[in-house]
Amino acid sequence: MAHVDEIKIGAFCWAELSTTDQQGAKDFYTNLFGWTATDLPVGPDQVYAMLKIDEREVGAATTLRSDQIEHGVPSHWMLYIAVDNADAAAAKAKTLGAKVFVEPFDVFDAGRMTVLQDPTGAVFSIWQPIKSIGIRITEVPGTLCWADLMTSDQQAAATFYRSLFGWDLEAGTEHPDYLHITNQGQFMGGIPPVETSASRPSHWLAYFLVTQLETSIEQAKKDGGKVLVPAMDISKVGRFAVVQDPQGAAFALFQLETPAT
Repeated sequence: MAHVDEIKIGAFCWAELSTTDQQGAKDFYTNLFGWTATDLPVGPDQVYAMLKIDEREVGAATTLRSDQIEHGVPSHWMLYIAVDNADAAAAKAKTLGAKVFVEPFDVFDAGRMTVLQDPTGAVFSIWQPIKSIGIRITEVPGTLCWADLMTSDQQAAATFYRSLFGWDLEAGTEHPDYLHITNQGQFMGGIPPVETSASRPSHWLAYFLVTQLETSIEQAKKDGGKVLVPAMDISKVGRFAVVQDPQGAAFALFQLETPAT
């Protein structure tokens, strides 16, 4: 178990679920990952649910606003990336071809954030910490462990994120068409050579660590989830599957390969 007590700039620092049914989603993920939820009031009949393992935050869940639903925004996971200055990062992102969906704003005294869409269409958020660093536990089942950018233009995306965050993106040895993302020397995600479509536009896909992939898949299915990509092996790395929760948000389950003894 690794406690996180200091934020690393350029890393994924938060995973936020926006859903049509917050209580239903909390029940689903509690059963799947063993999370506990602490509801924080944020408005009339509205709560922001802090999702935790061992009383340490792994992410959050919130209810989609009515205007988002009216505009066809589906239930989804949003990934946040840590920056020193949200305003400067948003301004730089604009010069690199990004769209600012939500201009930088303060989240109480927790931090400052903005929502961006990269030049290939994937939406993400950036977070400037003040009192909240975001994720406070990693490397245990139920925690964010990876993220893939499913994009319509791998090279354009690589250029954008390299310029914005200073990430290193290099082709893997086992899979040379897959670009590995490293931040300050730490592997954190990748960009597959995926062709997207109107029905599946560019997006970030969050991976959560599990101990037994098949068991987690069956639990998700039992509670109303759907398997979008069946369990597959990643040579010398582990196994994964892509799942959709009952409200429609997609995410991946990942089981690390056990070293041979």
